[in-house]
Amino acid sequence: MDNISVDHLLSIKSLKKADVNLIFKTALHFKEIINRPIKKVPTLRDITIANLFFENSTRTKISFELAQKRLGADVVSFSSSSSSLNKGESLIDTVNNILAMKVDMIILRHPNPGSPLLLSKNTDSCIINAGDGSHEHPTQALLDCFSLTESLGDLKNKNILIVGDILHSRVAISNIHALNLLGANIKVSCPFTLIPKEIESLNVSIETDIIKALKWSDAVNVLRVQKERMEKSYFPNNREYSMLFGLDTNKINNIKKDILILHPGPINRGIEITSDIVESKNSIILNQVENGVAVRMAVMYLLASKLNLSIN
Repeated sequence: MDNISVDHLLSIKSLKKADVNLIFKTALHFKEIINRPIKKVPTLRDITIANLFFENSTRTKISFELAQKRLGADVVSFSSSSSSLNKGESLIDTVNNILAMKVDMIILRHPNPGSPLLLSKNTDSCIINAGDGSHEHPTQALLDCFSLTESLGDLKNKNILIVGDILHSRVAISNIHALNLLGANIKVSCPFTLIPKEIESLNVSIETDIIKALKWSDAVNVLRVQKERMEKSYFPNNREYSMLFGLDTNKINNIKKDILILHPGPINRGIEITSDIVESKNSIILNQVENGVAVRMAVMYLLASKLNLSIN
């Protein structure tokens, strides 16, 4: 069996192109399995995985938990609101107490950038980053790119547009790194106030005219405005944002071409995208959800295979 080159999944930047291709190949295998009548395999039997989510999550948490159960792992989920963190305990002490209970792998979502890296250097467990602040969200980028390759094939020289709150989005940054690794052309479109400084150094071009950007693209990944991370207003109001950058039927009809529509969720319908576009024939949003389980199964399987344990 081919091995992934990393011991943890902390960021897309830590991966090689061969790693991404191996994850996609493995995910394709698992996708076939989860579409069978019997969806469970005992691949990670006797592996214990802890889901530590210090931020709210619906899709990512359920996707990881379902992937773990499909692989036959033992799963424990942690709620920060009812933990000893509220009594002043540090993150590392909390995790070390969990590891003392013989946990093999940790899925971590945390509001502070770099938290997964900190844990990987201070614990012996395998760490998977499920989102750390506005830094990265590697499994989301992997499932987005996997979904794109299913529809477009090889992403080399394909034109991929990212629309929305780039400044506060860990999904955008991870996607940019993954798309660069796979040779895609990347463009972002949003108000200048939502574009990070020096983003062009990441081999990304900027187009604030959404129609021009859409005409250029083969696929568009639409991101929500993350008001929970904003300490000030970055645009006048939701109505103006929607008029200028929201995907709707008028804009899609204007470009006179078919493009794929992606969205990592949660969706704010009527702001960054309208319901008819979410449910249109070009939308692969539900494919992303399905692929999320298969991709996370692949990531956990490949990383668990590097542990000193018996993996079926």
